[in-house]
Amino acid sequence: MAGLLVGCSSAASPPRLTLTGSSSVAPLAGEIARRFEASHPGVRIDVQTGGSSRGLADLRRGSADIGMVSRALNSSEADLQATTIALDGVAVIVNSSNPVQTLTDEQIRGIFTGRIATWSELGGSPAPITVVTKAEGRSTLEVFLDHFQLDNQAIRASVVIGDNQQGLRTVAGDPGAIAYVSIGAATLEAQRGLAIRLLPMAGVAPTLTNVAQRRFPLARPLNLVSKPDHSNPLARNFLRFATAPANDDLLAREAVVAPAR
Repeated sequence: MAGLLVGCSSAASPPRLTLTGSSSVAPLAGEIARRFEASHPGVRIDVQTGGSSRGLADLRRGSADIGMVSRALNSSEADLQATTIALDGVAVIVNSSNPVQTLTDEQIRGIFTGRIATWSELGGSPAPITVVTKAEGRSTLEVFLDHFQLDNQAIRASVVIGDNQQGLRTVAGDPGAIAYVSIGAATLEAQRGLAIRLLPMAGVAPTLTNVAQRRFPLARPLNLVSKPDHSNPLARNFLRFATAPANDDLLAREAVVAPAR
């Protein structure tokens, strides 16, 4: 997805916010932005994807007012402030026709590093495994690598994707594919009938309940990141609006869970 434009331009140059970054955060941020626009006539909010690294870079260079980042900030980003709007997780997914029902962490490492090349080695069909990974700069990749203690150079990918929807479509169209994507995005598409299945991890089912209870191993925050001086009052107001409990219906619609308040 190249970008999600919320609102439209106007010759009068209305007050405008620009959000860029994570494709995991963008769907929820876009829905919140539409609601904010409806209650703030004349305001326009532009929501663009491109990965968490883009969001952070755009924020620092001033081409975005808010960065969307689907992970916690690290020590090198202490000059920025994260506002958590939801919790999500990262799930490993396979095609729904794949008979393999569960994988150990070691088997997942073996698949993504090329040591396991066919599904028959895991009790499945003799089909080769199509390894789908995320492009550099995507927080989902960083969360996956950190959990499985892998270096990106060790990944032996068949397909490199950008956003979650691309990964979901790739796995749905290839019976031998495996990928890791947002639990929220995968849950929604599976409910809509997309030919994917989410696998448990460490014996824990990839459900929103388990994410909310911090039981699922790959839970993560979905953040709106800003500069701590909050010099832009419109951005400050939007961040306050985005964390209001009144938006919990939007979280449920996007299959993510509310953070602790």
